[in-house]
Amino acid sequence: MNHDIDYVLRTVEERDIRFIRLWFTDVLGFLKSFAITPAELEAAFDEGMGFDGSAIEGFARVQESDMLARPDPSTFQILPWRPDQQGVARMFCDILTPEGEAFAGDPRAVLRRQIARAQDMGFTFYLGPELEYFYFRNSEGTEGLDQGGYFDLTPLDVASDLRKRTVLYLESMGISVESVHHEVAPSQHEIVLRDTDALTMADNVMTARLAVKEVAQEAGVYATFMPKPIQGAWGSGMHTHMALYEGERNTFADTEDPAGLSKIGRAFIAGLLKHARPMTPILNQWVNSYKRLVPGYEAPVYICWARRNRSALLRVPGAGKGTDVRVEVRSPDPACNPYLAFSVLLGAGLSGIADNEGLAPEATEDIYSMSEAERRAEGIDSLPENLYEAVAEMERSELLRQSLGDHVFEYFIRNKRAEWEAYKTYVSPWEIERSLPIL
Repeated sequence: MNHDIDYVLRTVEERDIRFIRLWFTDVLGFLKSFAITPAELEAAFDEGMGFDGSAIEGFARVQESDMLARPDPSTFQILPWRPDQQGVARMFCDILTPEGEAFAGDPRAVLRRQIARAQDMGFTFYLGPELEYFYFRNSEGTEGLDQGGYFDLTPLDVASDLRKRTVLYLESMGISVESVHHEVAPSQHEIVLRDTDALTMADNVMTARLAVKEVAQEAGVYATFMPKPIQGAWGSGMHTHMALYEGERNTFADTEDPAGLSKIGRAFIAGLLKHARPMTPILNQWVNSYKRLVPGYEAPVYICWARRNRSALLRVPGAGKGTDVRVEVRSPDPACNPYLAFSVLLGAGLSGIADNEGLAPEATEDIYSMSEAERRAEGIDSLPENLYEAVAEMERSELLRQSLGDHVFEYFIRNKRAEWEAYKTYVSPWEIERSLPIL
């Protein structure tokens, strides 16, 4: 018997686990789940558990709706927010067709395909994201819990206990947290996950988002990963640090290079820059995401790279410091689907390596203060300004289609077009406030 499966079966019996929740995500990145009892575990590992895929966003049409969820035993963890007695555990699942093949609409399968491509090239993809979020009194408004700012602590930061409990939950589930702190905006916080391989990290992001919300619910408040919930305040991002390794060696590092970057690192960054616009709908998938991607709030808008310049889309904060070199992409927000986001980031970077893309010079000036003509002269383009423009860019991208597969690519575009069409017809409070008294 597989060692991981044997461990799961033994632990379920020894710890008196009564329910095992099978987790997976839909195409939009919402966590889905159903529970089984210990008596069903062996069958779940052998054959998978059947469910109706037509009920899941982006999965299957009603005439081909049968799906199988097969749990990944390496992801088994006991849920710390459930009672110790007669406890509840969880495992992430891979979604299969009735024939036992990987389902093309499963975001986890999409990421597995890109990881396999990287492995064929000799690489392992590591990531470390920084998730920002807000605590509000409830889900009906944006009344915060504090007026604190960046790195503030008590008495301004009344949510420090919530952050502490979240870290304890995550660490009990085997997820390493590098740091947590108060962010710039009132009642805004950040949790930084310690880097690990791409598939594990995507699972960890899904778990961390749920843990943050569970802790908030226990305290009678609400946590949100909405990218821009408050007008005039900083939005929430998910800056993501990335590197490719060959065994123990960071392939992005070259101590002989003036910037500390290897040819592989430079080509990877060039690939990210080349495909930055068509990747944007995956990294920033909601209408609200583009309220964050505006100048003035430290969010990235302009497509360029730099070592220390925080106005650039991509930073290389470890460049010139030996082997600890990584690429930080600053545009993703924490409401994205991490499986798809990591897939397209990896796909774009690998395409840069495969095509031996040349890297433009780094941006050394404050790009926000440059005029449009100055940016054009430097060859600095902008990210799409709204979801409509972003989806149009994505639709033309063969790389995005290859990275996601036809099923996810086509469903995602249909869904985002529908979201934009619904948004276009909405009359906002801003329009009423500005126009009703004078028109």
